[in-house]
Amino acid sequence: MTKAIVVAGSCAGVGKTTVAVGLAAALTKRGLKVQTFKVGPDGYDSSWLSVASGRPSVNLDLWMMPKRAVLEVYGRHAGRADICVIEGMMGLYDGMSMRGAAVSTADVNGLLGAPVLLVVDASAMAESAAAVVHGFATFGEVPLKGVVFNRVGEKHYARLRSAVEVVGDVEPVGFLPPEEGLALPDRPPGLVAAEESRAKELSRALGEKVEGCLDVDEILEIAGNAAEHKVVPPTKKGSVKSRARIAVARDAAFHFYYEENLLALKAAGAEIVPFSPLKEKELPFAVSGLYLGGGFAEIHAETLDKNKALRDAVRKAIDGGMPTYAECGGMMYLAKHFVGTGVRAWEMAGVLPGEVSMSRGASGYATAVAARNTFLVKKGESLRGHEFRPATWSGEGGDESLYRVSRPGRDDGRLEGLGRESLHASFVHLHFTSCPEVPERFVEAAEVHAKASGRRKGKKK
Repeated sequence: MTKAIVVAGSCAGVGKTTVAVGLAAALTKRGLKVQTFKVGPDGYDSSWLSVASGRPSVNLDLWMMPKRAVLEVYGRHAGRADICVIEGMMGLYDGMSMRGAAVSTADVNGLLGAPVLLVVDASAMAESAAAVVHGFATFGEVPLKGVVFNRVGEKHYARLRSAVEVVGDVEPVGFLPPEEGLALPDRPPGLVAAEESRAKELSRALGEKVEGCLDVDEILEIAGNAAEHKVVPPTKKGSVKSRARIAVARDAAFHFYYEENLLALKAAGAEIVPFSPLKEKELPFAVSGLYLGGGFAEIHAETLDKNKALRDAVRKAIDGGMPTYAECGGMMYLAKHFVGTGVRAWEMAGVLPGEVSMSRGASGYATAVAARNTFLVKKGESLRGHEFRPATWSGEGGDESLYRVSRPGRDDGRLEGLGRESLHASFVHLHFTSCPEVPERFVEAAEVHAKASGRRKGKKK
């Protein structure tokens, strides 16, 4: 049975990502195969977890994904690892079923059955920390087995440990000091993605600090004594024959992808070909599909503007019917102009009419009901994802709108995105498990386009 540990927080901002990244790095340095997971829709925490373990991190989300998919995804990846490090979201119980959402870390772990390590920011606490830990240990049925106190020194930790040990609910397993050099970089709406940072250096430093300040052997023992995980065994499949090459934008500007989306495309027969819109002058050779993910295109707008050759290549490919899926930052890149916080307007690919400008757009879970047919969706189909709206597109709500988008518990039916026969652009990051037909449709459309345009796999001469 694969060992597993959930790193949860008493609330948001207590440093659970720091602890999870450091723990994953420490365990990896010990020679263990570490598989990391992130509860919830966040992709930036996942990027740091991926660097720390050297393996792609995977999201587990009970709103975007059916329960069956959560179990299958967890089982498939856990079965290939020695230990799983699962980072929670917000506080341990935030979003739990008492409010009808059932998406909390506690809810997800109700399916997985892994022991929980609670992270508490005790910088302004002494003996009161024992009451906090005791409350979390007795509130629900979560197997809370250990606690890490963050942003405290050695003497402070000794006092906290004594208080918790008197109560006896949970084992204190260490602390992390408030060192500026160990802080993960952040900006609204959260962490800076690992692709934009000195991630390897920082995760290595965090791993060393975890080895020195946490009882890693005790954590391994806790992870190994968990009840048997309620997971679906990994499905054994033979190799899938490549049917089409799909170019996927991967660089500092475009890096937000759900790992399961890419794996689903591969399982459908896609050969994933990464490329950089920041650096490369043309699309990869013999691709017949294009996937432009999220990230921080706005921060790199000047560089994207200067790379006219690639912008022209993207526009030409899309105008020529290449099946293209663009989400959030990818959609912003396809607009005619991007207007930043100042007055400067940057040239983008010019596929979508109008301009994109920075704004305080709302973010959250989204139900997207297709308002028209594209190569990916059929009119009336309902899909789920997470919407990040750092900007406003001037063409929103037009005749080519792609979705009617609503938030959980609401039915506002707001028109969003743009859909054409071979173009699917939106601020919504879809999770393909909410509509399993999407990956097959994408690959099939790319395969058809390859045949129609005469593209063939092979080496460029």
